[in-house]
Amino acid sequence: MTTRSTCPYCGVGCGVLLTATDTGLEVKGDPDHPANFGRLCSKGLALGETVGGEGRLGSPVVYGKEAAWDDALQLVADKFAHTIAQHGPDSVAFYLSGQMLTEDYYVANKLAKGFMGTANIDTNSRLCMASTVAGHKRAFGTDTVPGIYEDLELADTIVLVGSNLAWCHPVLHQRILAAKAERPHMKLIVIDPRRTATCDGADLHLPLAPGSDVALFNHLLTEIDAKGALDAEYVAAHVDGYPQALAAARASDAAQTELATDQLRAFTDIWLRSEKTVTVFSQGVNQSTSGANKVNAILNCHLATGRIGKPGSGPFSVTGQPNAMGGREVGGLANMLACHLDLENPAHRHAVRQFWDAPQMSEVAGLKAVDMFRAVGSGQIKALWIIHTNPAVSMPDAEAVAAAIKGCDFTVVSDVTGQTDTARLADVLLPAAAWAEKDGTVTNSDRTISRQRAVLPAFGAARPDWAQLAEVGRRMGWHAAFDFESVAEVFREHAALSGIAGGLGRDFDISGHAKMTDRQYETLAPFRWPYAARQGGRFFADGGFFTQSGRANMLPLTPAPMAQSTSAAYPFRLNTGRTRDQWHTMTRTAKSARLSAHLAEPFIEVHPSDAAHHGITDASLVQVTSTTGTAILRALITDRVRRGETFAPIHWTGETAPSGRIDVVVPAAVDPVSGQPESKGAAVALAPYNAGWYAFAVSRKPIMPQGTYWARVRTDAGWRCELAGAEAPQDWDSFARDMLGVGDMSAQTIEDLTGGSFRAVFHGDDGVEAAIFVSRRPLPLMRDYLALLPDDMLSGRAPVGRPDPGPVLCACFKVGVNTILQAVEAQGLTSVEQIGDALQAGTNCGSCRPELKALLHTTVVREAAE
Repeated sequence: MTTRSTCPYCGVGCGVLLTATDTGLEVKGDPDHPANFGRLCSKGLALGETVGGEGRLGSPVVYGKEAAWDDALQLVADKFAHTIAQHGPDSVAFYLSGQMLTEDYYVANKLAKGFMGTANIDTNSRLCMASTVAGHKRAFGTDTVPGIYEDLELADTIVLVGSNLAWCHPVLHQRILAAKAERPHMKLIVIDPRRTATCDGADLHLPLAPGSDVALFNHLLTEIDAKGALDAEYVAAHVDGYPQALAAARASDAAQTELATDQLRAFTDIWLRSEKTVTVFSQGVNQSTSGANKVNAILNCHLATGRIGKPGSGPFSVTGQPNAMGGREVGGLANMLACHLDLENPAHRHAVRQFWDAPQMSEVAGLKAVDMFRAVGSGQIKALWIIHTNPAVSMPDAEAVAAAIKGCDFTVVSDVTGQTDTARLADVLLPAAAWAEKDGTVTNSDRTISRQRAVLPAFGAARPDWAQLAEVGRRMGWHAAFDFESVAEVFREHAALSGIAGGLGRDFDISGHAKMTDRQYETLAPFRWPYAARQGGRFFADGGFFTQSGRANMLPLTPAPMAQSTSAAYPFRLNTGRTRDQWHTMTRTAKSARLSAHLAEPFIEVHPSDAAHHGITDASLVQVTSTTGTAILRALITDRVRRGETFAPIHWTGETAPSGRIDVVVPAAVDPVSGQPESKGAAVALAPYNAGWYAFAVSRKPIMPQGTYWARVRTDAGWRCELAGAEAPQDWDSFARDMLGVGDMSAQTIEDLTGGSFRAVFHGDDGVEAAIFVSRRPLPLMRDYLALLPDDMLSGRAPVGRPDPGPVLCACFKVGVNTILQAVEAQGLTSVEQIGDALQAGTNCGSCRPELKALLHTTVVREAAE
């Protein structure tokens, strides 16, 4: 039987078709889902490879020992009740995740804010979308996304700001490129300090100085006024603050963007002559100490021109997590109530408290994520519940956060695994049902609510999050309030509360579903909110804002410097973000060998001139240092970054590459309005890490690495690992056998004591079990060939005539670089389309197409040189 569900990755909210098989789970795109129409990215396509029992938490664990659910939940209830009784409601806190389903989020919010009486409930969405929430609320009165996905196909101009859409939201990017192919007059502009894969299909790339977005959009606002693009009628009828916003914009200096005059002119000319303009923005805007102002600078331009809420026109925030929107809808942030109601509004607070029949409710906003963990560290918060997130890695100043969690009096972690940096610090681990094992809803970036459905049985004794939370609520004495018997019942209550919010003038209202039956919930098709008297669509084309006046607010904005200034000690600006095939801290994606084959190590992009000046060579190791910590990453020398700037991905953890945890070097500076940390502007120093030895190991069994630096990933045959260290062990054979777990297996070895090299291939009953290659310098090996654990691998190279696929370039179809190059040469392929016809590479999600194009270009250049 095939089940319709929703992908658990980014905020696109793609529909999937799931079929349980004897060997696991078959995953296909849902051709009828309005978000993706059957298309999936590489991560979605590999979902079937990430389910199963390996690494799963199967039963509760209390103080390191397995426990029964009754004992674990009673302990959680008792500890939270005792802490509140002794120290007050604000001595407890919850830290949630956009990986939670809406119903889970709702029960957590109700338990914390309505019954425990604390607003200390925040979410990792604080790290990705809080600045958008703040900007929306300041301009519109509510956290409302005005547009819908169809606008991306109707627009004449699309501006992508701080968004590597090709890698982070590939399905949306392919929708845009398909529309552009059908309507060649459509213009695509990318605004990003870094040249990303998204730039490949763009008409204009603006590599602005980091943090200068407000200066750029202030300049656009002055041009809107100067060139007669102001929609005076719309502004007069629906907008306040235009004169003040324009005056502030005129006082700004566009030179702060460091863009050339012709680049600025090209941008404003395209924007001004295009009535149908959509400005898409994401983490490059949000993750900043001036993130809220950046959002409002974009909104100012759309409000001034009336380009909002109309087909093909409007500002559009794309979310990074599958249910970041759903979490915002139920009040998952510390300064919000459910259904977009405001915690500090007495009327809203009274309405929610009355609806819940809640005994108490905080009258002030709770602690946002960064301040929350500081309060944990200081002992102000004494009981903490973390659900489906890994803050010991993902929070800025991650070492301090890990220390705070470790020192907390009582920490509960609900997750699918106990093998994360955060879970290892918990007093109580509660096994949670995973994606494909649990039911509920999620909301994507264009307000479409979709069902996530169970198709596999829960692993071991794992339970859904809402059930865990509700049981603790009952055990704390609030039985009637948390007597939920099904997830459908939770959804109905949430929908009913949204009707009250609608009556109070809020935007979020799905009360049309408040009386649905369990059967109707089970078969619920995707729908876009609001779903009440007014049906889901676009907002604000004719005004109708949710401010007290009913009018939108344009804000006067002054560009602000980044929180950290570079200096002689820390001369580089560090930008962080995602890679194409990995997700957050890789708890799920690291289970897929093909997703790990594209970029197998943590890396840092460095401009060639900076690398030469600091003695950094390509593929060498680099020590990255800031005021908060140090990381070691592999050097990737490229002109994709500007001079003085670097980029590193966020995904690696203590489980996969301890020295590659990049948030260790990111300080915890936050936007004063949104509380969102600045994750793209740390000041850092770079220096070569000259190790005493380097090694590469492969094994059929998990490798237990040793060394100052190591990065371990899964392969089709088992595992591979890069290693480096300061001092070489005295006995390489013993070192290798211990690390690889091969005991006294027979081995082929080559050792050069003078040169410091060692090679060993270990053989079991069924062939090669493991191998290690050691040198005093970085090793030139055919790593992807060796990862197959072939019989003839001692040389480190493939024999003549034996294919070496090379690093995977197309993860969807697992096509390696060497395979592509061989096909290009043998078949005379000259275009990305021809490569797709020959090998399928680039024909699914398309996120590898820029790399295919670059590979073709390199081949042509090399042939011309020859």
